[in-house]
Amino acid sequence: MKLVSFRRGGKVRIGAITEDSSEIVDFSIAAPRLPADMSSFIEGGDKALAAAAKALTTNEKEARIPYKRAKLIAPIPSPRRNIICVGKNYYEHAREFDASGFNATADADAIPADPIIFSKANTTVCGPGDEIPAYLDHSKSTDYEVELAVIIGTGGRGISKRNAMKHVYGYTIVNDVTARILQQQHKQWFIGKNIDNFCPMGPYLATTGEIANIKKSRVQSYVNGELRQDSVVKDLIFDIPTLISTLSKGMTLIPGDIIATGTPAGVGIGFKPPKFLKKGDICTLSIDGLGTLENPVG
Repeated sequence: MKLVSFRRGGKVRIGAITEDSSEIVDFSIAAPRLPADMSSFIEGGDKALAAAAKALTTNEKEARIPYKRAKLIAPIPSPRRNIICVGKNYYEHAREFDASGFNATADADAIPADPIIFSKANTTVCGPGDEIPAYLDHSKSTDYEVELAVIIGTGGRGISKRNAMKHVYGYTIVNDVTARILQQQHKQWFIGKNIDNFCPMGPYLATTGEIANIKKSRVQSYVNGELRQDSVVKDLIFDIPTLISTLSKGMTLIPGDIIATGTPAGVGIGFKPPKFLKKGDICTLSIDGLGTLENPVG
């Protein structure tokens, strides 16, 4: 199922895209007993999904709206916790980052021995078509990063690699927008990664049943139509089960947690000179099975 959050009648609503991708079914009308926000819907698990599947068959005209006319927002517009992010998780990007001169913690071995974890505040989240506010980055070093985001369904602590995928609810796209000079200047990455609206997300959340094999999905980014990043999920240094197992060893994961799995090579700092984002640029990100996320730069 392809789940969406959208604005309608001055309210945030949730729903799902029809199989032919032509319409969105508004759950607030087709299934009013379902939770009204995506985090609570995810927490509802299989029972909520079953009710949603039934709602998709509705013939009620008011419950159906054309997909192209819908004002989509991030599928999880207000995460309950910070987005969990993984740094340097594609081999070529790890080398690219260390060679760029912007990694204040670079060492002799560019490839990390263990996952590098940081977070983005929930205030960084914005949706498809929303502006990336590069003007808030006084260092003028705003960069893009296309990433596969994993959404946790069943939470838990001490999750094994073998069972990890059973805890995955679905996937979406995020742009881990970064102020590179601030990332370098402050050593740890929080300030450079946490400017408001520096995490575009969407356009929808695809449940695991929509993706036959996520490892085969191609991950790409374009700036003004120029292909910048191009890889596949199987090229992750630390795969999804490893990330879930590592995070859950001492931390309880909860339904709706978002794990951004890292970005491939081809970011702005990989060029000589760096290609930072500027006002008027258009970032277009795509991952097979997850649609296209596009945002202008302001």
